[in-house]
This record gives sequence, structure tokens and C-alpha cells, in this order.
Amino acid sequence: MPITAGVDIGSTASKTVIMVDREPVAQIIGPSTTNPKRTAQEIYDKALADAGVTASEVAYIVGTGYGRTQVEFATKNISEITCHGRGAHFLIPSVRTVIDVGGQDTKAICIDSQGNLLDFAMNDKCAAGTGRFLEAMSRSMEVPLGDMEKHYFGDGDPCTITSMCSVFAESEVINLINDGVNLPRIMKGLLQSLAVRVSSLTQRLGVVEDIVMTGGVAKNQGVQDAIEKKLKISMKRFNGADPQLAGALGAALFAADLADGTDFVSY
Repeated sequence: MPITAGVDIGSTASKTVIMVDREPVAQIIGPSTTNPKRTAQEIYDKALADAGVTASEVAYIVGTGYGRTQVEFATKNISEITCHGRGAHFLIPSVRTVIDVGGQDTKAICIDSQGNLLDFAMNDKCAAGTGRFLEAMSRSMEVPLGDMEKHYFGDGDPCTITSMCSVFAESEVINLINDGVNLPRIMKGLLQSLAVRVSSLTQRLGVVEDIVMTGGVAKNQGVQDAIEKKLKISMKRFNGADPQLAGALGAALFAADLADGTDFVSY
């Protein structure tokens, strides 16, 4: 009954999952900091405490995410692309395409029936279409991130956000606010502009069902709705599971493979 762990150090949030015999027993999400080594250790220690196990009892640890090389106590480091695919497949085995909208980049990931990576496309050159973009818009509009979807589903036709650059899009939003345009119209336009970026990336791979979103942005049902309308397809939802934990979950599963001596290919 091996105990394993996955530690996902992202650009804005860090996560840890502890598993016993491939079943999650503890899950922690916390903010990332300018000291990823310390962050990794702190969230790992919290997860151990929640699981009621000691570090010496953990057989293998896999680090993933933007700061995976800073998880000094990890047995192995594996790309978040591979780990998000594996974690999503664990939660919904029918998934073949994973859309991961992270803090600083967006990825479309194609996996096989076993959750193995087949192909991916990535936008890491521009903040538009990422969690950072939503954070910037949240500040400009003075709307908490958690309230964005409420305004998105409000009354009114969407405004057109013409700029694909987050800096210029922010200027457009400020101008719309100053012109007295109501928040639901602006929010619809914003999330639709994000959906254009994400759906374009996904279509480069080829849209293969079932599709699911992972990452913190997946908690925003407005974003999910906008992407579904753009792709003209319904995405699956993680019922009861946190989509932000998919990377750490996949990392913990790879750690279990190491413990069992199971062969796998990682990117």
C-alpha cells in the first residue's frame, strides 16, 4: 500500500496531493511565492499533516508545474502537460482532450485511452487567454475573480473586445466602463475574447471528445460556457473534484507508477 505525493508549483498557485494506494487522502492548494523552494516544502508539510503521515512513509514524490525543478525533495520531475493529462484521465477516463488555462500560459493536451500524452499545443508568448489576463481585468473592473461568472451570466449583449493583447484589452475595458457600459456586457465580451484564444489553440490539435478543463480558471463557469459556445461542444465537468488539483493528482499517480515499477513515458 504505497504512499505517494505530487507537488505542483504553478506560477500563481501551488498544490500538493498525497495518495495511499492510488487514492487521494490529502489535497492542499496555496498561493505561489517568490521562493518556490519554501512554498513547495510548506504545502507538502501541510498535506502530510492532513494525511496523518510522515515524510519517511512517502515512497515516491513527483514534482511538476512551472517551478518543478525547485521541489528539491522530489524523486522525479515531470512536465505539467503530462501530469494534467494523467490527472484528468484519472477523474474522467473518457477524456481525450484537456484544456489547461494556467496563470501564465494556456495548453491544449491530447491524451489516449490510458491518459498518456499524444500531442499538445501551447500559448506561452502572451498573457491574453490566461489566468493573469483575468486577474488584470478583475482589478480594472473592480470585480472579484469569484464574481466574474455572475456578471457573465447577467443580462445584455456582449461588447466587442477588439484587442488580443491583454494590455490594450485592459485599456478597452477602462474606456467601456467610463462610457457607462454595464458590467455584464463587458464581462461577456472579455470572456468571449479569452475563449477565442483558447478555442483557436484547441482547434490546432483537433477537437477530440470528451473534453475537460483543468487549472484554476476552470472554476469559472463563465469561461467554460464561452469556450463551449466557441467550440460548439459541451465539455465534461469534474463532479466534486477540484480542477486546479489535476496536475498534482497526475504527479502523485506517476509517483505511484514509480513505486510499483510501472513503466511510463513522460514529457
